[in-house]
Amino acid sequence: MCSFIGVSNEIPTSLGLGQAVTFVLTFTTMLNYIIYHNILVPLNLEYLRFIVFIISIAAFVQLIEMVVERYFPNLYYALGIFLPLITVNCAILGVSLFMVIREYTFLQSVGFAVGSGIGWTLAIVAMAGARQRIRRTKLPKGLEGPGITLIITGLMALAFIGFSGIVQIQ
Repeated sequence: MCSFIGVSNEIPTSLGLGQAVTFVLTFTTMLNYIIYHNILVPLNLEYLRFIVFIISIAAFVQLIEMVVERYFPNLYYALGIFLPLITVNCAILGVSLFMVIREYTFLQSVGFAVGSGIGWTLAIVAMAGARQRIRRTKLPKGLEGPGITLIITGLMALAFIGFSGIVQIQ
């Protein structure tokens, strides 16, 4: 939630973070799928998936950060704190854990990761748009800052929950 609230002040910034989250989400899900099915399951170490997934996500994000800093310095400075924030984004770990619990195939896992990344991007961009609009509005003193942000987040969550029952896959 920290990156969702902390970075959702401006639409371009939110869009940049959303793209970075989608990229990392997709590739760490592929990496974790391979690790889980080719290492943990054959060795009967499935119970280590949580810690192994966290380590692989942190290592992947660190590797991406080093590559971007070395070969794309302008992009590295534009992303700023985005990349380290992605390491602690619970959506990244959640998708990897869901793919195991729901027994997705590799392609289903990748599709779920891409879809989750796009959904997360839409949510953070919508939040940024709402926050930009709220800044131009006169609010009661008690609602300024984090108060209105949390109310908007709650209302958006309710709206997105409404989407969960639209399509039922049997």
